[in-house]
Amino acid sequence: MTGPHRLDAAALRAIERADTEGVELVRFLYADHGGVIRGKAASRPRLAERIHTGIGHTVAMMAMNMLDELQDVEGLGPVGEVRIVPDPATFVHLPYAPGAAAMLSDLRRVDGSPWPLCPRTFLREAVAALAAEGHALVAAYEPEFTLGRREPDPAGGLDRLVPADDSLCYSTVGFNQLHDYTMALVRALESQGLRPEHYHPELGNGQHELSIHHAPALQAADNHVIYRETVRGVAARMSMWASLAPKPLADQPGNGAHLHVSLWDPELKTNAFGDPEGRYGMSATAYRFIGGLVAHLPALTALTCGSVNSFRRLTPRSWSSAYACYGMDNREAAVRICSPTGRDAAASANLELKPSDSSANPYLSLGAVIHAGLDGIRRDLDPGDPVNVDPATLPSGRVPRLPASLDEALDALEADDVLMNALGPLRASAYLAVKRSEARSFAAQDAAYELFHHFRVF
Repeated sequence: MTGPHRLDAAALRAIERADTEGVELVRFLYADHGGVIRGKAASRPRLAERIHTGIGHTVAMMAMNMLDELQDVEGLGPVGEVRIVPDPATFVHLPYAPGAAAMLSDLRRVDGSPWPLCPRTFLREAVAALAAEGHALVAAYEPEFTLGRREPDPAGGLDRLVPADDSLCYSTVGFNQLHDYTMALVRALESQGLRPEHYHPELGNGQHELSIHHAPALQAADNHVIYRETVRGVAARMSMWASLAPKPLADQPGNGAHLHVSLWDPELKTNAFGDPEGRYGMSATAYRFIGGLVAHLPALTALTCGSVNSFRRLTPRSWSSAYACYGMDNREAAVRICSPTGRDAAASANLELKPSDSSANPYLSLGAVIHAGLDGIRRDLDPGDPVNVDPATLPSGRVPRLPASLDEALDALEADDVLMNALGPLRASAYLAVKRSEARSFAAQDAAYELFHHFRVF
């Protein structure tokens, strides 16, 4: 049935908002295995029906890589249908696209049951597994992006991304040069229910960072999709080009999307990571979670640093944390124990996963982080001693280096039983096929080709 009387309160509110806010098209968005945000849009007159039924979609799209090259994955060809089914609770009006709104969506079978390749379902299931152990995860991405203009190459090659400023890191010159864009971005995020926390010009030319408030895991991933869309959408409305690609410019610092996480009780009242008596104010549970992250870091990078371009950024002494270790406020360690903030140190206890960027599918990335940390809790994994110096200054081999390429990371993922089992056979097969194909395609081209396609897509 498609009548509005069958819709729940959230759906009815979304329909009412579409009416009162002059929405004509509503985008149903999802993230694919290539890390690309894709979707289809429903017209306002069909919105009630499509919230209920979803929009038809070929199964093949989850075998498509970021170059729109379809991979040969059994069951993901021209035969078969899924539905893009929106979550009405995520309805947002798009301030950078007048007349349009969006909802984050699940991919479901025609009968409405969960589809094994739905990334949002993967994260939801990871959250449920964590809840079974008495925990809820709160997270926030801390993304960087490069703002500039897309211009033709004078030599006739692919378009170039020309940075919008050349200011110094944290420089007030950078604040002033991009003030109009920054304020437009802040207002656009706030109008969609995201809460900006900190902003500053970053180290690279045209590079900026704006972080938003933390949220429960699924909402945090949803927020990151909205954030990515808004950063780029606001830039486009102002005749600029924004890229969250890990390394859009070869000679400039790369863009991370550092992931902050903490564990709480199911009611989100008590932070399970905080312990005033523990080393660095962290609990035994926190250290077991760290143990899981460190144990699975090589495989995790295939999901948290999801592109060929990621590994151009993930190098020693580049503030990207290229070593499998943890430390207290060590920004060259993959896992950073963060200093407490505010009066309640225990409540603010959190970890930062630094090898993380916006070319990753945030649902797969965050879900994999949960599974890795949960494995550490279940097996009481000891993370070893913290590394509180730059790992690159230590003798070679003292601290394991993270994978140096996407292929190396995928090899580690294939060898990691915990993460492969969590992904499941069909999702793991499709993800590996898509990512292996991207590695092959970019290996056959020059660096300019790689940089162009990443700053264009992400």
